[in-house]
Amino acid sequence: MSETTNGPGGVPLDDAGAEAEESRAPHRVIGTPPPAQARTLLGEAEGNEPPAPPRELPAEPDDPVTAKRAERIVAVCFTLSMLASIGFIAAYVGLPVHSVINTAHSNLWLGVSMAVAFGGLGVGATIWVRQLMPHVELTEARKPLASAAQDRAEFEQTFTEGAEASGFVKRPLIRRTLIGASLLVGIAPLVTLRDMGPLPGTSLRHTVWRKGMRLLVYGPNTPLRPADFASPGQMITVVPDGYQDNLDALAKATTIIIKFAPGELQAPTNLNWTVNDIVAYSKICTHVGCPVALYEHTTHHILCPCHQSTFDATRGAAVVFGPAARPLPQLPIGTDAQGYLIATSDYTVPVGPSFWERG
Repeated sequence: MSETTNGPGGVPLDDAGAEAEESRAPHRVIGTPPPAQARTLLGEAEGNEPPAPPRELPAEPDDPVTAKRAERIVAVCFTLSMLASIGFIAAYVGLPVHSVINTAHSNLWLGVSMAVAFGGLGVGATIWVRQLMPHVELTEARKPLASAAQDRAEFEQTFTEGAEASGFVKRPLIRRTLIGASLLVGIAPLVTLRDMGPLPGTSLRHTVWRKGMRLLVYGPNTPLRPADFASPGQMITVVPDGYQDNLDALAKATTIIIKFAPGELQAPTNLNWTVNDIVAYSKICTHVGCPVALYEHTTHHILCPCHQSTFDATRGAAVVFGPAARPLPQLPIGTDAQGYLIATSDYTVPVGPSFWERG
């Protein structure tokens, strides 16, 4: 009677079955680790995932109550920045700038609103960083420029943790107000681009002087008769009647009149545009537009104090010295029925710097 052995489940196996069972069992080569340990070393252990590396940055702040309060403060700062940016646009579009006082008020509101807009962003971002983000220091050793796959994976993990720790994803109130404030701060300065147009066209070629418009003495704004201006060597600044308070018009139309003795005026002065040896020239220097406010009686020279351009008043205000490129334009003048000095037309050439003429 042959010996029998019990197989799995207590089933008897004969010698042949035992040999077959043994042949199906895996054979282990001497010097190699057990199969389970080998799979673990290769990262393929069944049911055993590699442990996640420890977090470098905490996902939540230590004090949730303080963090919530800081979140509200940051949102208020960003909202204030948004409102200030809207105020900048409203002030730029809505406030008038047609006088010195109005321009000063406009500049004040523009400066304050833009300061609050940038200040709100700065204060909000500072509180966000100091109160909501973790206070940790990360140090990484210098490595080759080509990062390994493991390094890239670790960076992705660190970036994800940093995003979580910053609260940008978890705190939609901060995220939305920051996006709104940043967009408006960027859009607000774009409104100022409207100052680049429209193009002036031919408006710089003309002034408000028209036929029959009286010459008013600048300051008292009184009309002037030739008899009131009888002493040779005098120079008076005059402005067009009706525009004495219009600074934009006066920037081009301000004029000087000079009284000469008989026979002193010479070509190329247009004598048909004079009255009783009184000649009128533009007060705007043809170099860069400074006022030519000085007159030398002995030499009959008109002097620009900015860059010393000098014009000969007896010879059509021709340039005798300095960087000015052309004479001061002459204004045609005459008298009306009451005997007051008037303009008989506008300047026949553009006043001011020469680039206006070429424009």
